[in-house]
Amino acid sequence: MILLALATQADAQSLEPRAYANAPLGTNFLLAGATWSEGDVAFDPSVRLEDGDARIQAAVLAYVRTFGAAGRAGNIGVALPVARFSGSAVHEGSPQTREISGLGDPAVRVAWNFYGAPALGPAEFARYRQDLIVGASLVVQAPLGQYDPDRLLNLGTNRWSFRPELGVSKALGPWILEAQAGGAWFTDNDDFFGGRRTSQDPIYSTQMHVTRQFAGGGWLALSATHYRGGETSVEGGPPSTPLSGTRAGVTFSLPLSPGKSLKFFASTGLSARTGTDFDTLGVAWQALWFDAK
Repeated sequence: MILLALATQADAQSLEPRAYANAPLGTNFLLAGATWSEGDVAFDPSVRLEDGDARIQAAVLAYVRTFGAAGRAGNIGVALPVARFSGSAVHEGSPQTREISGLGDPAVRVAWNFYGAPALGPAEFARYRQDLIVGASLVVQAPLGQYDPDRLLNLGTNRWSFRPELGVSKALGPWILEAQAGGAWFTDNDDFFGGRRTSQDPIYSTQMHVTRQFAGGGWLALSATHYRGGETSVEGGPPSTPLSGTRAGVTFSLPLSPGKSLKFFASTGLSARTGTDFDTLGVAWQALWFDAK
């Protein structure tokens, strides 16, 4: 949830290891995180900027709760991001600068593991050992972030986005291998930069993760994602060049005490033929508790 909420403008570029891990019924997660990103962070392919350089400091608060459906485990979560953006670029030959702070688009994620993840209470879950898990999820981002139609770059997008995904997770002793495939679909923005309408094609993406679990609950994940698509048209005009790129990242989870942990993550662009190319560092604190019986 941390990574999804902080990737409001880069739906297909977030890296999410252990996104389909099983958890006991009645588990509640509270998460708070922060990221620092720098590089060519484009907020919309229709914004044709050159020589761009951007810096984003973002924070997010998220809550996730597990549930059971048809005997299988799932979870639902909501995340609220805030961010500070500053950057410079050249737009149609004219230098531009922008600084803004405020609310980003909040995200809601629903996931359900329909194979290999039985819905178990905490006592039963203590005896559970993962084998193969297959699940699906849907992320919805609402256009509630800060948005000014007289500006080219904004924290909010002024449109809905929907991201369905299918994930597979296989445990091999202390190792977990994961693969995910999905896409991001967008409604039109009918008030883009002076009242114009923009539409964007879906962005398709795949992810791969290799996670090593350690005694005591810690784990380390190496991740990679490739994305393509997202051509944008303004007022039905010719589409922009499609986005295309590959990113890699690492995530480390460090247990602090029973029910609490810290996650450190970093990612960078390996290739970006078109679209964004940025580096990100982040940290997230997580606390979990079970419903009282």
